[in-house]
Amino acid sequence: MAKSEKAKELEAKQKAAVKAAKQAKKNSNDPKDWGWFRQIRETYRITVEADPQAQWLMLGGGLGATLLIALLGIFLQPWWLWLITGIMAGLVAALYILLNRAKKATYKRYAGKPGSAEVALSMLDKKKYDYTAAVTATKQLDVVHRVVGPSGIVLIGEGSPARLKAVLTSEARKHEQVAYGVPVTTVLMGDGEGQVPLEKLADHLKKSPKAIKPVQITEVKQRLRALDAVRPKVPIPRGPMPTMKGANRAMRGR
Repeated sequence: MAKSEKAKELEAKQKAAVKAAKQAKKNSNDPKDWGWFRQIRETYRITVEADPQAQWLMLGGGLGATLLIALLGIFLQPWWLWLITGIMAGLVAALYILLNRAKKATYKRYAGKPGSAEVALSMLDKKKYDYTAAVTATKQLDVVHRVVGPSGIVLIGEGSPARLKAVLTSEARKHEQVAYGVPVTTVLMGDGEGQVPLEKLADHLKKSPKAIKPVQITEVKQRLRALDAVRPKVPIPRGPMPTMKGANRAMRGR
């Protein structure tokens, strides 16, 4: 049975909408809309701009891994299988180097800028950690971020140590009132004595002693909603950040 005019018109509109959505996603500047290949390409471009040596390290690491494994094909048969394995190993090695150099380039790019701690927090495993950027701040843009994870509640101060000491103490007290026994610790980000540098912040949080179970993390997050509801969100200057999602996905083999 032939389609009616209305059905044809509806089908045409649906196709046009799908095409427009694909085009908008293709031209989007939001890394979340990019495919894995574009994410890796953009990560490579931004990394090389900040760290020109990265491209040569990737080339050397990739070729070295490829040749090392491919040479095994001379002694172990079939040789072509080892050649393919070597090429795959070379790609993985190059991506691994890119990932590490990209992290360093990202830290270097945002170091010293307000809200830079979010760069490190965004690299945490979202299945284990939940972070809230800028739960509070001073007029001078000294900021306190919050992370809820296996070690409990961690408040991260970013800015002037002198001003943040009182702010962190006050925030720790507020969080302890709703934490009900869950540990509340504070960290001061910076390069001074007793502080944690930006590039080491994520590792510092990962290495912190475990104090609560995953089910407790969900409970704590629910309690903190009431605390967050009584105060406005603090505006923090933000800019586009290169995402590691594409590189990580490629290394896992999607």
